[in-house]
Amino acid sequence: MEAPTTTTTAVEKVVAEAEELPKAIVRRLVKDKLSQLSKDGADIQIQKDSLSAFSESARIFIHYLSATANDICKESKRQTINAEDVFKALEEIEFQEFVAPLRTSLEEFKQKNAKRKSDSSKAREAKKSKTEEPVTENGEAHENSEENEDGNTVADEE
Repeated sequence: MEAPTTTTTAVEKVVAEAEELPKAIVRRLVKDKLSQLSKDGADIQIQKDSLSAFSESARIFIHYLSATANDICKESKRQTINAEDVFKALEEIEFQEFVAPLRTSLEEFKQKNAKRKSDSSKAREAKKSKTEEPVTENGEAHENSEENEDGNTVADEE
């Protein structure tokens, strides 16, 4: 068996680094959860090797859950994994206690996202209608104005 070449090792290292979860996020998640469980609310320190263990465990869990959800998706003769596939996969790998809170969280996310989209489209429509408002010769906008045959803006008399 040949020893790995430098380029092969470098490529493997890049792939491994690309699959790593961001350490800052993992640290924050672990510290937040541990501080919730801590009775005295003390700042909890996490050793570098334990942080790596949490990160690697989470990465493996994500791979396992993804593969299981993918199998469920393929059994349904589809190519795109949806939320229901993930929920079924959680049940299949015996993490059914996560399904109900995740469904609730997903619904909250959808509602928040729908509201954000709605607010964004309302703001866009308001901006659009404001820019389409006719302008008089002195540059002021009039709510009740029309263009005459020559293309000049004429304010309606009230």
